[in-house]
Amino acid sequence: MITEVLRSNGKMRHTRDYLCEIGVVDLPPLTSPFDPGYDPLTLESHLEQSRHLISSLKISMACWQVASEIATRKKVDAARRLNVPVCTGGGPFEIAVYFKKLPEYLDLCADIGVTGIEAGAGFIENVLNPREIARLVSERGLTLQFEIGEKHGGTFTEDVVTQLVDQGKRWLDAGAGKIVVEGRESAQDVGLFDGKGKLNAGFAERFVEAYGMDRTIFEAPNKPSQFALLNHFGPRVHLSNVRLEELLRVEIYRRGLHSDAFQQEILRPKGPAMNGLYA
Repeated sequence: MITEVLRSNGKMRHTRDYLCEIGVVDLPPLTSPFDPGYDPLTLESHLEQSRHLISSLKISMACWQVASEIATRKKVDAARRLNVPVCTGGGPFEIAVYFKKLPEYLDLCADIGVTGIEAGAGFIENVLNPREIARLVSERGLTLQFEIGEKHGGTFTEDVVTQLVDQGKRWLDAGAGKIVVEGRESAQDVGLFDGKGKLNAGFAERFVEAYGMDRTIFEAPNKPSQFALLNHFGPRVHLSNVRLEELLRVEIYRRGLHSDAFQQEILRPKGPAMNGLYA
C-alpha cells in the first residue's frame, strides 16, 4: 500500500528528485552537530537518519571521558561505520595541556577511534606551539581544527577580532584544517553574539575573509544564532554545536524549506519554470 501511494505513473517518487524539481540547492554536509551525552542507540538512530547532512560529529565537552567507555566506543564505531567523521571538543584538549598530558590524551583519542581533535585556548592560559601540536596530532593519524575565542571573555571587540584572525592564520599555516569560532552553548554574550544574542555580522565576515568559507566553522547552538548566520551568509555557511535533535530543522532552514527561510531571498529555492497550471 505504501509503495502504491509513492508511485506515480508506474515510477517510484523520491524526495531528492522532488527537491531538485523545486530548485532546492544540492549541498555537501555543512553542519557539525554535537553529542553532549546521548545514549548509543539514540545517537546511532540520529546518524542513520541524517548522516548525509553531517560534516562531522563532535563528541563534545568531556562527557565521553566519564561515560561508560564501552558506550563511548560503540558511538564512535557507529559513526565510523556510517562514514561520519568524529571530532572531540576543545575542553578536554585544554585540560590535557594544563596537566602536561597532551601526548597521553592524543593517544586516548586515537585508540577510541575518533577522526580528529579540536584544539583551543578558550579557558586556560597557555602558550601553544601550533606546529608542534599539529605534528603530535598528525603522528597519531588524526585531523586538527582550532577554536578561536575565549569561553569566558564576553563579546568580541575590534581588537580581539584582529588578534583572533592572526591566531587562526597561524594554526592554518601549521596544519589545522578548520578554524572554529567560539559560540559555546548559549550564543549570548560570547564571541560574535552580544548580551541579547544579536550577531555581529561584520566581525563574522572578517573571519570568512581571512580563512575562506570552506575553512571557517561558526558555533551556532540555538535557533536565533543558526538562523542569523544562515540569513547572512546563505546556505553554504558551516555551523557547529547544533544539537542532533535540531539538525533537521537547521537543514530545512538552510535549504529554504522553513517558512522563515522562505522569506529570505538568499535561501529561498529558485523554483522550476512556471507552467500553465500555476501561471
